[in-house]
Amino acid sequence: MTGDEIAAAAKGLVGVPFRLHGRDRRIGLDCLGVVALAHGGAMEVPATYRLRALEGGERDSLVAAAARSMGLAPADGPAVPGDVLMLRPGACQLHFAVAVDRRRIVHAHAGLGRVVLGPIPEDWPLAGLWRQACDPTT
Repeated sequence: MTGDEIAAAAKGLVGVPFRLHGRDRRIGLDCLGVVALAHGGAMEVPATYRLRALEGGERDSLVAAAARSMGLAPADGPAVPGDVLMLRPGACQLHFAVAVDRRRIVHAHAGLGRVVLGPIPEDWPLAGLWRQACDPTT
């Protein structure tokens, strides 16, 4: 899939209900569910992951395995459509989103109870960025 196709698939999830550990658009999605479905459903992450409970190295290994399973590679620079962003909304919190352009993301918003399209929150530092390894925009 190209970055534009991934971004379009993510936008197609806007409005789906939020559900912790959700992987089915009919029932609900969490942030990793959004990323997985935007990438065609392939992601190696246990349905009951607990990123907050994992230590740095163990957490980083889980994230790296998930990225590899979707054909993603670490990237630098501003986000482009289809990139996966790992953000830090608060202490000991990680949140994943799909970029639709340099300033907007699709993500599962627990507070609003649904998947939304909106700006990248300025107070959520970027903790990681991945891009399709075969995408010609890399």
